[in-house]
Amino acid sequence: MKTVFLLFDSLNRRSLEPYGAETIKTPNFKRLAERGVTFDSHYVGSLPCMPARRDMQTGRLSFLHRSWGPLEPFDNSFPEILGENGVYSHLVTDHYHYWEDGGATYHNRYNTYEFLRGQERDPWKATVDAPWDKLRAMYHPTQFDDTPRSLYHNHIVNREHIREEKDFPSVKCFDAGLEFLDTNRDVDNWLLQIETFDPHEPFHAPQQYRKDFPTDYEGPILDWPQYQRVTEAPEECDEIRANYCAIVALCDAQLGRVLDVFDEHDMWKDTALVVTTDHGFLLGEHDWWAKLRMPVYDELANIPLFVYHPDHAARGGERRSSLTQTIDIMPTMLDLHGVTPPPEVEGRSLLTLLEDDTPIREAALYGIFGSAVNVTDGRYTYFRYPDDLETQEIFEYTVMPTRMTSFFTPEELAVAEMAEPFDFTKGARVMKIRGHDKIPMYRGLGMGFFQDVGTVLFDTVSDPGQTQPLEDAAVEERMAGLMRDLMKANDAPPEAMTRFGF
Repeated sequence: MKTVFLLFDSLNRRSLEPYGAETIKTPNFKRLAERGVTFDSHYVGSLPCMPARRDMQTGRLSFLHRSWGPLEPFDNSFPEILGENGVYSHLVTDHYHYWEDGGATYHNRYNTYEFLRGQERDPWKATVDAPWDKLRAMYHPTQFDDTPRSLYHNHIVNREHIREEKDFPSVKCFDAGLEFLDTNRDVDNWLLQIETFDPHEPFHAPQQYRKDFPTDYEGPILDWPQYQRVTEAPEECDEIRANYCAIVALCDAQLGRVLDVFDEHDMWKDTALVVTTDHGFLLGEHDWWAKLRMPVYDELANIPLFVYHPDHAARGGERRSSLTQTIDIMPTMLDLHGVTPPPEVEGRSLLTLLEDDTPIREAALYGIFGSAVNVTDGRYTYFRYPDDLETQEIFEYTVMPTRMTSFFTPEELAVAEMAEPFDFTKGARVMKIRGHDKIPMYRGLGMGFFQDVGTVLFDTVSDPGQTQPLEDAAVEERMAGLMRDLMKANDAPPEAMTRFGF
């Protein structure tokens, strides 16, 4: 078997024509849906970027036990397991978080890997004395900062080196993926993962992709929404959304390049293709931009998934409503190559769903470390928050004390305790490190970061926009029971069970 795994970042399924989009034309996602099976109830697990990748690579949820961080020594990894079973794996990516402190153990699990530079604030190009007065005039004030190592500094410098379509990191990423296919398509037993940071913010795409999305905005560059409530003027909101549309169109074009190779060389006869994302992105829905701070609404949680398998080519164009989750990617990759998942894996192979729509789970648990725990049964979504986020007792469990771009501090480690093994740590004890309001990435675990923190229930059949909370004690009790059982199945820390009232 040969497998191509395409992973986008922050791809909102409502921006794709197979999921009902009308504003953006995505002809290549339509081509893909006609070839493969489209999943309608595919949900996230842990959020955001690297926690989601840990779930996908290991087949387990991680958000109950720690925040953004690397793979742990006890984690199972599908590319590593494939390699142990004679399957070659290659990662091509422009997702620079793999090269930070909190991601540095993921790409090393592949036989080989290639990193394309320049996305977002990737510390790529070095211009010690950039023309900051000129650059300041080019950008909206909300996305300009000339302070070294700031959120916007590196991106502004990088962007000066990204002029033509061929310069864009995502285009280079797909170039490298197609080079792998050109070299290796006639041999067997490999997995290629093409992973791009797009359409993650900033929504920077070649200008030709904006032509179908005109706006009345006349100001400087505005393509990087803040992680906050919508406060912009209507024309500014339109500009941000138009730039997201443009970068989705760019993603569609890159997907089309892969599909063209499949067509040209009839790779459909012997190569599986899986296409998905890590999470969605809010573009003003619920009066929010982005992710993390607000509840995990379905615009973030219910994500696109397409699966093609040569043995199920006749199923092309079909849809599946069975509830699936990002943790199912790992056992699916193993199953595609005839490898049995380790016992710690919680995910289920998606291959059984290609034949028919028999459910593989009753409910799915998902969330962000330090915030709510959420559960869905495919119809109802239930967001459960602690009574008081600011005083909650919360710990991180790890033997790899790094976060997104930093180590845990000596002060944190000085008071760390050793915890007994969890059922997934293979007998290893782990450090138990108290969570606090200075944790990078989340800017605090309390009300200073997470907002709209009320426990709430939605019926996504009668209320797909999740705008009308449902008052139904019986349904809430059932959903809480599903949540409790899944937390137990994940061997959630004892304080987590207490924190959520179980």
